[in-house]
Amino acid sequence: AAGAPRPRPVTDAHVACLARRARTPQAAMVKTSKAKKGSVENVNAKLALVIKSGKVQMGYKSVLKTLRQGRSKLVMISSNCPAIRKSEIEYYAMLAKCIVHHYSGTNVALGTACGKMFRCSALSVTDQGDSDIVAAVE
Repeated sequence: AAGAPRPRPVTDAHVACLARRARTPQAAMVKTSKAKKGSVENVNAKLALVIKSGKVQMGYKSVLKTLRQGRSKLVMISSNCPAIRKSEIEYYAMLAKCIVHHYSGTNVALGTACGKMFRCSALSVTDQGDSDIVAAVE
């Protein structure tokens, strides 16, 4: 097409930037300490108990809905949730006087921790059941 813009050539600066971005998550995963890993496993175990015995709403829209209704006791946000969504959830949680926990794993890890086969960027605990997750993450 005559009117279509030409693609920009890839420079060494672009390649170096992409290489840095590719290394960052792996480096972060390697540097996790055992204490942090234990706390992640602790949160995962408590989350599994909440899923079994309590009530959880998964997903961005459902989290906002529970926060607006004032039913949410705890909100968990994955590490790779987009910044605008994260700030919006935090703002609603502040208005609802609700605890926000920044989950150290990605949305894939959060979905897996919930025992689901899909990704989950945010979840809201409305009833903790037999678990003491609200006290544990404070």
